Amino acid sequence: MQDLIEIRRAAKRNVLTTAIIGGLGLLLSSQLLIWLPKSAYLIGILLTSLSLVTLLVAYFKYREPLHSFVLSRKTLYYQHKNGTWQLEWNNIQRMAVPRISQGLEQKELAMIGIKLKSYQPFLGAISPRLMTNILMEQRPLLLYGLGLDQQLNCKSGACYGNGLLEDDHFKDSDGKIYTGIQAMLANRMQKLRQQLGFDIFIAATELDRDEHDFVQLLQQCQQQVLLDGSLES
Repeated sequence: MQDLIEIRRAAKRNVLTTAIIGGLGLLLSSQLLIWLPKSAYLIGILLTSLSLVTLLVAYFKYREPLHSFVLSRKTLYYQHKNGTWQLEWNNIQRMAVPRISQGLEQKELAMIGIKLKSYQPFLGAISPRLMTNILMEQRPLLLYGLGLDQQLNCKSGACYGNGLLEDDHFKDSDGKIYTGIQAMLANRMQKLRQQLGFDIFIAATELDRDEHDFVQLLQQCQQQVLLDGSLES
């Protein structure tokens, strides 16, 4: 294993191209608004709106760190515009591409899942802003976890109310008590573990390769680190 392996964020690609397209679109729309007759203003307004959205997408792409993951001999380190987290290799129990059941079929999600041995190191090394962001982004996963049949039987959406909210009190297996946003994230992780089998979920847009290839890379790194550790001891 190399000393450091950096994983480039797929969503970071084409930032400059996206910004140029948005800028050119905005320039063109401003000219159209000047020269087009009033009866055709709608075309210029529509193009202006699309250009502004494109520039906004480029801005959010730009704000993200270039690399989503840094794999070292000690940790799996994740970087996000809202903060970071890290995991030691010996705290990872399982890594795979999550699957959900749809009738008789199994569907893979466009992400990877990580199951932890202990929540304590993870919760102690993640920023409050990133915890809040994870809670918001994971809401669709809760609906996946409920299962297709239950989703179809919940036309009003009211039955999801309690399932989307997390308790702000959590006690881990070692007896440590968490409150506030840490407890909410821990409860969410536990809920998703029961429903989907994993605690942490990483979208495919965070990766520079296929989800299965990334899982294989992580497994190889973990095996090599654990092997090196056993040889040293």
